[in-house]
Amino acid sequence: AGAAMVARALWALLAALRAGWCLLPQSGYLHPDEFFQAPEVMAGDILNLQVYYPWEFLSSSPCRTVVFPLMTSGITYWLIKSLQQLDICSSCINSYTLLVSPRLLFTIFSFILDYSVYRLASFWGADPWKALVLLAGSYVTLVFYTRTFTNTLEGLLFALLMVLVSSKKPSGSSAEPTSTSLIGVITTAGFFNRPTFLAFALMPLLYWAGLIVDSQKSIKTLINHFLKFILCACFTAFVFITADTFYFTSVSLDNLYSTNKSSLFDVIVQLHDKMVVTPFNFLSYNLNPHNLALHGTHPRVTHFTVNGVMLFGILHILAIGAGFKMLKKYVHQLMLVRWCYRGPPGLLYSEGSPTLLLFYFVPLAFLSLFSHQEPRFLIPLILPLVLLSASPNRAVKWKLLIVLFNLLGALLFGCLHQGGLIPCLFHLEQLIHSPASSSHPQHYTLLFAHTYMPPRSLLNIKQTDMHVEIIDMAGAGEETLCQTVEQRASNSTCSNCHIFIVIPGTVRATITKCGVSFKNETLIFPHLSMEDPPQIPVLSSGNWRSQLGLYILELNRDH
Repeated sequence: AGAAMVARALWALLAALRAGWCLLPQSGYLHPDEFFQAPEVMAGDILNLQVYYPWEFLSSSPCRTVVFPLMTSGITYWLIKSLQQLDICSSCINSYTLLVSPRLLFTIFSFILDYSVYRLASFWGADPWKALVLLAGSYVTLVFYTRTFTNTLEGLLFALLMVLVSSKKPSGSSAEPTSTSLIGVITTAGFFNRPTFLAFALMPLLYWAGLIVDSQKSIKTLINHFLKFILCACFTAFVFITADTFYFTSVSLDNLYSTNKSSLFDVIVQLHDKMVVTPFNFLSYNLNPHNLALHGTHPRVTHFTVNGVMLFGILHILAIGAGFKMLKKYVHQLMLVRWCYRGPPGLLYSEGSPTLLLFYFVPLAFLSLFSHQEPRFLIPLILPLVLLSASPNRAVKWKLLIVLFNLLGALLFGCLHQGGLIPCLFHLEQLIHSPASSSHPQHYTLLFAHTYMPPRSLLNIKQTDMHVEIIDMAGAGEETLCQTVEQRASNSTCSNCHIFIVIPGTVRATITKCGVSFKNETLIFPHLSMEDPPQIPVLSSGNWRSQLGLYILELNRDH
């Protein structure tokens, strides 16, 4: 009882940390997709801010559904826009609220994971509070599940699906799932969010199908279950396809009726011709090896050997060990079956570790078939992993290692990784919108070099404002960078122009070779660029702060 009380208090503390750190906010920048798959697009559509639309959201190549961005970032931006229009909050729209409001909604949604773990623990033979502490203390939950990734939504939908297929009778045996309609809706919604969701949904769906087959003696009832699943899946797909078609083709029903002036049938035909099915476009693009190569290719074992360890540490390694033991036991069972047939080994429908291991490794194996493998693709697997690791008869060993690993992960990805870019945008937004700048119209050129792609929405610039130019040089070489800087510096037609160069301290020396001088320097600390990492000997010198910082350099045009 005492251990349970301690676990509850620890979970409550970690839950408060999750919410508080979101509001602080976290400065680490994990991947451009956390901005460019929802908040950046919605900031342009709803708040009319200057943004960069990624290719997936262009009408020429629609590969992402707009439904989830509208339901998450779209709702939060509509809310702060309404508060400002009603004069309830005169300056509701600023870089802080643009960053934090969608993240806060995702942080609230992340507690679906906690609810799912609590519901599932008894079914899968895990200690609920031990599992909750492992979940809440993981840096994956603290950092990744509070960010606006489609992978985050994928993990939440996977958790809900596991809850729906895992139910018990009062006697303790497995019961037939009664939420067939919801299972169909969630499976389809997950597929439209990310087609890779099918890899995660496969084992829960097979488990669900097995329970239905085992519990039904009537073929009619069995068919009714599968028909209900298909009908709900088709209806959900229809909703997504309709929403995406209207968004990407700018179709208006009024326009359709005015051009046809005839029956509803003609309108449906026109909509069919313009139909947008984003998952098929996504699959068509990603199944092409040449397209995947543009985003980086990795060995097929990267998820197993690198990404799993990077996200889950010792828990992933222990799961691999348990997987090999299960495989050895299963092969032994198969050999016994050959000599004395008593039916197939009950691997899939047994409750506990064997099935949970399949819930963990089957998606991992399917995702490993693709050559582009990023760690965040695996974050939905945290749910079966913590349930596996929290068995009541299994003491959580390696406690100190687990704590140190998650502290390091939270520090690295929540604070350090590209950690200067978001504070830099906050600083520039205040500069651009300062009273002095408003009273005397000035032009700003913001040049970003060797950083992740800056989310332009955080600068809070209206689409009608033409006084700010943003240049993303990405990882441009010295010659290209110097040429661009010198070209902007030599522009004599603009008298009220301010040119700012944003560059990591590790490559700051490149700018000094461009023959220009600076009148202001601002160092934002900390900032760790893995693309341009600091040298260990330099870190041990007195220059370590500069190496772990991001510079905002204002060009001296008079020079």
